[in-house]
Amino acid sequence: MDRMLLMNSFVTVAQVGSFSQAARALSSSGSLVSRHVAELERLVGVRLVNRTARSVSLTEAGVRYAEFATRILKEIAAEDAGIACVHDRAEGSLGIVSPKWIGSLDLGDAIAAFSTAHPKISVRFELGGLSDRTYEFLDSGFDVALHTRDLRDSSVHLKKITSLPFVLCASAEYIGGHGVLTHPNDLSAHDCLVHVNEPVWRFGYGSTSTLHKIRNVAYSSNSYIALQKAAVHGRGIALLPERSVHDDLIAGRLRALLPGHTVPDRPLYAIYGPGQPAPRKITVFLDFLARWYKDNPVPGGAQEGAGHGREDSR
Repeated sequence: MDRMLLMNSFVTVAQVGSFSQAARALSSSGSLVSRHVAELERLVGVRLVNRTARSVSLTEAGVRYAEFATRILKEIAAEDAGIACVHDRAEGSLGIVSPKWIGSLDLGDAIAAFSTAHPKISVRFELGGLSDRTYEFLDSGFDVALHTRDLRDSSVHLKKITSLPFVLCASAEYIGGHGVLTHPNDLSAHDCLVHVNEPVWRFGYGSTSTLHKIRNVAYSSNSYIALQKAAVHGRGIALLPERSVHDDLIAGRLRALLPGHTVPDRPLYAIYGPGQPAPRKITVFLDFLARWYKDNPVPGGAQEGAGHGREDSR
């Protein structure tokens, strides 16, 4: 039987001096309260109460144990209340993990802004090391993991934060030397700069979308920033995050390609552990992140030179 339940029954009996009155206070029965006290006496190994037909009194050991049990129950109640209070307040530590590429770009700005806006939350933000098993971030001590791929896992909660626009682009020097693309199929005749995790490029949405496996890989990297630099140097054609290349597009260092063929956005999802409700620090963070992306859209630039789709157009 639950030790805390036995202790609570005993403390109540000690306070009111009666099994029947203790039962009323506990919304229980006198016989059940009596059994609780008897079971506690068996566990402790000594008699705690003197039972008579008219009253219940504590033994010397009972007085000592009542003081101990009262203190323990109060400490437990106080700790429960304290934990619940922290759960409902936007404070404490918050562990976040994300892919390297987006953590080094605008997501890093968004989380820095969040940390500034909520100084009572101590942020731990790490890049990389995400597992294919979506729940593994919890075992590593993180509260939230951010992903840029579609996820289906009932063991965790998922919230879409935003859509991330991408753009197909190359330098003017490269296009001048290799010719302009008119269709995604033309990629087979061009040098391509490919992220190692994305050997296949998609154009269009839904049933009209097409997949193009890039076979002429002139340069590959696990960093979009490295691919962007290679594109600016004229090495080939790259599919890059629009926010990252915005300044290069505006300055003319890169040009958006295939304006008539949409490049699908990538979803940005936040996943967090099971259980309801989620701690306040997590809900505050997710709301802040979604609002930050809404308030800080990618400036016009690539969209003006290329017909980009958005995830809500699917």
